[in-house]
Amino acid sequence: MAGRFAPRTARAALPPTGAPVRRAPAPRGASEAPPVAREWTPPGPLDLRVVLGPLRRGPADPTFRMVADGTFWRASRTPEGPGTLRVEARGGRIAATAWGPGATWLLDGLPALLGADDDPDAFTPRHRLLALTRHRRPGLRLLRTGLVMESLIPSVLEQKVTTDEAYRAWRHLVRRFGTPAPGPTAELGLHVMPDARGWAMIPSWEWHKANVDAKRSSTILRAVRVARRLEEAAAMDLPEAAARLELIPGIGPWTSAETLQRSNGAADAVTVGDLHLPGIVGHALADNRDADDAEMLALLAPYEGQRHRATRLILLSGRTPPRRAPRMTPGDIVHL
Repeated sequence: MAGRFAPRTARAALPPTGAPVRRAPAPRGASEAPPVAREWTPPGPLDLRVVLGPLRRGPADPTFRMVADGTFWRASRTPEGPGTLRVEARGGRIAATAWGPGATWLLDGLPALLGADDDPDAFTPRHRLLALTRHRRPGLRLLRTGLVMESLIPSVLEQKVTTDEAYRAWRHLVRRFGTPAPGPTAELGLHVMPDARGWAMIPSWEWHKANVDAKRSSTILRAVRVARRLEEAAAMDLPEAAARLELIPGIGPWTSAETLQRSNGAADAVTVGDLHLPGIVGHALADNRDADDAEMLALLAPYEGQRHRATRLILLSGRTPPRRAPRMTPGDIVHL
């Protein structure tokens, strides 16, 4: 489920303005094209870690880094080709630099990525917990990447397994079959995920080495065969986009919601079928940690149109039920 963690970051109010893309000086010794850069000022408070956090698939995600100096790095495969984006807050502005063939595409999409298309004022809290959390986390915005496959594939890997298993599989496959990210990323170890053909060419034994069973790998292979059509969902409204993704056998409401929350910034894409989320929502809003999907949807009904934002605020509140059972034992097919 998107936004599993509650990061601790300072809050800053950012006034509205904007700036055009400009050329940044190339690093010494660089043989590739020079980077491009832009600055942008959001129309309100913005917490980069809260906004960009759902893009990170584990602490060692090869496509995403949060660095101690406050910068965020993201390696993507855009419609224009591979690209690396570096983002940081500078006072009341956001500074971004990008490398690679997809650099300009990434910078053009920076405002949408950071929630410029999101409307936090459309949300009216009807529970005290959500009102308090929104007050304490004014920097929450729902991001929009505009890229479907980069969120769909790791979401498929997360089906019916622990997050640690899924994160390991994602790391193995991207590092093994992806390409090093453009720009000064060697020390960070950033990689761009494979393109559709690259995913399709992964042999069966490599899926096995990554501990990915045949059901999940087959779903990914079916999806990459129609990757261009699936990417069109990024420009669709939520019902049509979900229907497009769910035409693929193996992609259901859970996977489509997890994808469209990121690719489309879908404020109402509530994750149903999750092992933990119904209990978290039930515990937070009705003191019922045993809630199922039906009860969760009933509790979220007052927020229709903004149910994903409501769940993000619940997760950021830290009000989760205490653990009362051992963690699920990870599966391992590698040595079979």
